[in-house]
Amino acid sequence: MIRAVVFDVGECLVDETREYGTWADWLGVPRQTFHAMFGAVIAQGRDYRETFQEFRPGFDLYEEREKRAAAGQAETFGEDDLYEDVRPALTELRADGLWLGIAGNQTVRAGRVLRSLFSDDVDLIGTSDDWGASKPDPEFFKRVADAVPFRSDEILYVGDRCDNDIRPAIEAGMHTALVRRGPWATIQWSSPEARELPTFRVGSLLELSGLIIDFNGSGR
Repeated sequence: MIRAVVFDVGECLVDETREYGTWADWLGVPRQTFHAMFGAVIAQGRDYRETFQEFRPGFDLYEEREKRAAAGQAETFGEDDLYEDVRPALTELRADGLWLGIAGNQTVRAGRVLRSLFSDDVDLIGTSDDWGASKPDPEFFKRVADAVPFRSDEILYVGDRCDNDIRPAIEAGMHTALVRRGPWATIQWSSPEARELPTFRVGSLLELSGLIIDFNGSGR
């Protein structure tokens, strides 16, 4: 039985297109050029943070985040950045009686934004900065499992990346759903991992309710 659903943040709940555009502006790089390099880095299987190094060698993402905040240009997101299926999907899953959580690689600042947006909608909001562990580290998924009041094999973790979300969640004993959106899922979608590993593959979060009901009804 799947009794809990825990969502990744970036490119699962939040469309990060605008935010990466602001990073291009901060670097003084045309947005189209930045996005093209970002996609190339991901397609090569490299860490997305190497994108910044391509434009500014020695770039320290955490340091630059603080510089942006000091300049009044802190990374942020809001209601308008949520994918359109997020609110209705959460409502539907809650109506199904499922325990809901949000947990992703996010800063403390982003955690505050998430709590302002979702505190009334979910039972858990956790970030890598809160926990001192980042995906794909097994410790991150241990923190998720410890926070959810059900067994690991009763948790469905939903994300957009095979490497950061699907594979480590499975290794932690969880079920998984890969949602097709954002650069990672788009690039990875036809890979053997993306086809074979997830419990579910979805194009919209609104597909989850029916899939979970069928899964639970089948007794798998």
